[in-house]
Amino acid sequence: MSKCEQCIVREFSSLKALTKDELLKLSDCKTSHTIKKGEVIFEEGENVNGIYCVKDGICKLTKLSPNGKDHIVKLVTKGELLGQRSMISDEPVNLSAVALEDMEVCFIPKSEVMGYFDKNNQFSMNVMKTICGDLKEADDHMVNLAQKTVKERLAETLLYLHDTFGKNEDNSLKVQLSRDELASMIGTATESCIRLLSDFNKLGLIELTGKKIILKEMNALKKLAE
Repeated sequence: MSKCEQCIVREFSSLKALTKDELLKLSDCKTSHTIKKGEVIFEEGENVNGIYCVKDGICKLTKLSPNGKDHIVKLVTKGELLGQRSMISDEPVNLSAVALEDMEVCFIPKSEVMGYFDKNNQFSMNVMKTICGDLKEADDHMVNLAQKTVKERLAETLLYLHDTFGKNEDNSLKVQLSRDELASMIGTATESCIRLLSDFNKLGLIELTGKKIILKEMNALKKLAE
């Protein structure tokens, strides 16, 4: 695993504000981990005592609902950090992180990171901006659940997966979510999600091949998502 100052993914997170000397110190105390698809990085209620930097791969952040079902709050990809909020608030993590594909992550202890809050104002500002951005996303998601129909939310989520994570050579969405996971993201029952996907397929908006989803009519999906 490369040194922090040589790692390009740092440019996509709060770590980009750290100096070369600070990054060299991080390299000495970080630990690198390979996480297999389906493995848990941390669980809701756990004391993480640091942050994870995602070097490669995608994971889902989930919240356990009162009825015992996992609700996907966010998808996280390379360059992003996990655990910033709980590190600052000094609380256990309120979400679980599970790998959607094989991942490479680096763990940086809290004792090391917190020292940069006093020494590097730009770093602390970047962390705060990221947390504020997460709060805005949570607010937007809550409004969508309250005001948009399930059909509109599905169209919006499919476009989000396309625009954020891209597509494979066969034009299918790069992130392959199970029907359960997709239903969790749009806040509906799995049966309803399957039925809507079938409707979209019949209308020619998408093409279904096993678990793969190909978006066929982008403009129509955008109109539906508005």
